[in-house]
Amino acid sequence: MFLNLFYTLRHAGVPVSVTEWMTLMMALDQGHADNSLSSFYYLARAILVKSEAFYDQFDQSFAHVFKDAEMPKNIRDEILDWLSDPANKLELPREELERMKALSLEELRREFEKRLEEQTEAHHGGNRWIGTGGTSPFGHSGANPAGMRIGGPGGGGTAVKIAAMRKFRNYRDDLTLDVRQMKVAMKRLRQLEREGPEDELDIDGTIDKTCRDGGEIDLVFRRPRQNTVKVLLLMDSGGSMNPYARLVSQLFSAAHQMSHFRDFKHYYFHNCVYQELYKDIRNFDGEPTGSILKNIGSEYKVIFVGDACMAPSELFSIGGVIDYYSHNDTPGIEWLRRFAEHFRYCVWLNPMPERTWFHTTIQPVARLIPMFPLTLDGLERAVQRLIVRH
Repeated sequence: MFLNLFYTLRHAGVPVSVTEWMTLMMALDQGHADNSLSSFYYLARAILVKSEAFYDQFDQSFAHVFKDAEMPKNIRDEILDWLSDPANKLELPREELERMKALSLEELRREFEKRLEEQTEAHHGGNRWIGTGGTSPFGHSGANPAGMRIGGPGGGGTAVKIAAMRKFRNYRDDLTLDVRQMKVAMKRLRQLEREGPEDELDIDGTIDKTCRDGGEIDLVFRRPRQNTVKVLLLMDSGGSMNPYARLVSQLFSAAHQMSHFRDFKHYYFHNCVYQELYKDIRNFDGEPTGSILKNIGSEYKVIFVGDACMAPSELFSIGGVIDYYSHNDTPGIEWLRRFAEHFRYCVWLNPMPERTWFHTTIQPVARLIPMFPLTLDGLERAVQRLIVRH
């Protein structure tokens, strides 16, 4: 079984050397896996995987060998080349789009893998093959209302899955333009309390004590006032958030530069919160969301930033995560509910104009977490909501 893992990893493109494999065997012989599959997973990943870029392939291979999971089909470079230059882009009337029957997520995945095996040439237009334009559920620049985008840029915002290289980026924390107003608004979060050693001179107390002692100077000290607020910032990145990247970067800069918070933590997600949140979304350096909820106290003030606009399956379905190479065992709406129940103070900042908040996924999120527009006025209202005691 162990040797099968070695060949499966090599087949999946993970560069595992014989030396690394023998090191793993030595570690097993010395009992470092503790007779636990979970311990063996982390041990094998630490020894065999040289870069986080191969974590996906390692997880898929491990699940395939030890849990009989099916290996997802790789998308041939040839197909991605065919899709690189759309020959036409079909625009269909709304009535015709509504008549098109959408496949379920499982049917969509099965049909996609079938097309990968059968397709031998480029296609543009049409309603079946992986291509550009047309009404096929596979490809890009087409008009299917619930398909899978393969390569290429997003356009209509109707894809329920994306199978391509994941390109996300962290928000900048060094912007200064327009950041000052946001910092002013966020300073209202301060909750000053006296704590720590008594090393601050109390002028009024010293004067009062000196007067009571007949003019003999008697210095009085007190504990300094410190801001006790702790903030957790969770930001959506990539996809439909790209047009708002600068605006969110300004908010992140304001929060990151605030020296008054007792503690400031930040994580990224894409479209919705699932099993992991990311400290660095470009490299998918993730932490289990369950551990974050367990280890971060309920006194933190939580600020979500995102458009909350996604396919309904991404929010409500198991396996609905839009990234083809990922899987969520728990629906996104359930993770958001856990955040709302764990933390006493939660708000959601949406960069989209309020007049557009009619999308089928925005409303459920707004009912769960108070939502405000990502404007100065919206930020001030959100901060007010965070400082009002429930």
